[in-house]
Amino acid sequence: MNTAKVGRRGQLTLPKDIREELDIEEGQRVAFVRRGGSISLLPLNESLSNHYGSIEVEGPQDFDALRAEARRRKAQERVQADVSSETAQSDAQ
Repeated sequence: MNTAKVGRRGQLTLPKDIREELDIEEGQRVAFVRRGGSISLLPLNESLSNHYGSIEVEGPQDFDALRAEARRRKAQERVQADVSSETAQSDAQ
């Protein structure tokens, strides 16, 4: 098991063997993902810009409209989940 000490500003140094195993280099970004009571570290080897042009589209895209629609749908899903949760709680009482 490898360990690391968290510094004053929340920084930590990944052990060399972990960096090598995950092919993490200086300046590379990583993601911390919560999974239950633990946190996983995932190297971010690619970004969306790496895939620019990989999907053919017809004409220009309105990304502001696409983002707004995605937010609207996500908000609607949250409302439906809240309503379902409230219904389940009232049924249990």
